[in-house]
Amino acid sequence: MTNILIDKIKELKKDKNFVILSHFYVNDEIQEIADFVGDSYYLSKAATNCTEKNILFCGVRFMGESAKILNPEKRVFMADMNADCPMAHMVDVEKIKEVKESYDDLAVVCYINSTALIKTYSDVCVTSANAVKIVKELKEKNIYFIPDSNLGKFIAKQVPEKNFIFNDGYCPVHAEITAEDVIKTKKAYPNALVLSHPECTEEVLSISDYIGSTSGIIKFAKEHNNKEFIICTENGIFYELKNNCPGKTFFEVKEKQICPDMKLITLEKVLDVLTNLNNEIILDNETIKAAKKPLLRMHEIAK
Repeated sequence: MTNILIDKIKELKKDKNFVILSHFYVNDEIQEIADFVGDSYYLSKAATNCTEKNILFCGVRFMGESAKILNPEKRVFMADMNADCPMAHMVDVEKIKEVKESYDDLAVVCYINSTALIKTYSDVCVTSANAVKIVKELKEKNIYFIPDSNLGKFIAKQVPEKNFIFNDGYCPVHAEITAEDVIKTKKAYPNALVLSHPECTEEVLSISDYIGSTSGIIKFAKEHNNKEFIICTENGIFYELKNNCPGKTFFEVKEKQICPDMKLITLEKVLDVLTNLNNEIILDNETIKAAKKPLLRMHEIAK
């Protein structure tokens, strides 16, 4: 049955001029059929560089919105419109306005894991892969980092010359990984290195051997001569880790280290969208124009 679904997806994708983009956190079989698999920054570039007129995003809603903002002439579809990022909604416009009124010489730095509306009130977007580089190059002294406080605090330590104002947002998946979980797993696998995403808490990051984006974690594991690794991020990354690192072993920190929204995406849903052209991302021109500025600035600074 799976092979039949995959064959139909490949046929429709070609006939209807689609490119399929997939985040590392979705199920293995989705990553297998995608044209591009990567982190948020890589996928935002892939959406812009691809020649296909239609984009099918296998990820959460803010990723599809970002693709549409950067490519308003293309049609962008979500594999599942209910796949969303809770953290993307953990900051509101009124809070941004309040901080802007309270601080002079301020830049609103918006993690790409945010809604299209929030991007329209931001000065520049960042991803976990490029945030340190971008913040260092900003002329503003004060940085209001939204929506993720854990990533913001991690960046603040790398850029001590800036004054950070933190938001209360967080990623539920990464926040639920505790230092106690890591210590317990490390005792079970004492030779393993701990690789963590900066959305994890400060306590987890303080006992990690490497901190980086999903693409950074994969690169580190591939290039390091160690054979065992404890992975502190969503378990969808294991598919790419195993493909890139033959002969190496990877351990979860805890059971159900998953993003339930990412796992909503199935082959059946991908086929349904390709067949019926449903779940299209629709944004008004005003939102696209305003939200595009911080995304384009991110790409310019991150080059």
